Amino acid sequence: MPYIKEMKRLIFVFTLLIAAGCSNAQTTPPVIAPYKILTTKDVYTTPADLKKDKPVMLIYFAPDCAHCQKLINDMKPVMKSFKDIQVVMITFTDIKMVKSFQNDYGLTAWPNFTLGTEGYTYTVQKYYQLKHTPYIAIYDHKGKLVQAYEKVPEIKDLIATVKKA
Repeated sequence: MPYIKEMKRLIFVFTLLIAAGCSNAQTTPPVIAPYKILTTKDVYTTPADLKKDKPVMLIYFAPDCAHCQKLINDMKPVMKSFKDIQVVMITFTDIKMVKSFQNDYGLTAWPNFTLGTEGYTYTVQKYYQLKHTPYIAIYDHKGKLVQAYEKVPEIKDLIATVKKA
């Protein structure tokens, strides 16, 4: 009989550990990452430089990532849908690669897009516990999280989320 009580306790403890582990699954923090990036304009910027009362779409990307490239290619035909949101694209790669990406995809035509590198600080990667690119987090005009995407969403879904922001 004491053996059964001990087994029940062990099962209870394991259940608690599993529940705790599940609650630590990747979740997007409710406020934007405390980034500091070197932009393609060769200046540093942080969230404090964002326009107040305007929504933000943060995209963590890698210039050589095929999924990231597809995301931008899919956005291009409907780019006007993103004109009212501040888009901050952050990577860890060299600023030369970021500038090439910006030029290759014609993002200089969109002044609401800011591209930059956090370098090897990995602050944003750690903040969002990122494992893949692209990662997208959309924040409303008050700075609160509306939606996060760990994988490339359908563009229609991305547009719908931006409209909610």
